[in-house]
Amino acid sequence: MPQLPILSGREVVKALERGGYKIVRQRGSHIRMASLARPQWPVTVPRHKTIGRGLLRKIIQDAGLSIEQFLDLL
Repeated sequence: MPQLPILSGREVVKALERGGYKIVRQRGSHIRMASLARPQWPVTVPRHKTIGRGLLRKIIQDAGLSIEQFLDLL
């Protein structure tokens, strides 16, 4: 399994947008995103300067992507 980079919240949002997710709403520093393919499974991304590898792995899992698929979106 490739090692995940440490990314900012903005970079994660842009990668998920390339993967078909759209911003549904933002409340404070957290962005809620949803996909037309999986509308019942929204993904919440904190808009922080850095997102740790553990949280990034959970966001990728919630989005229904593999790590390789996510890295291709970067």
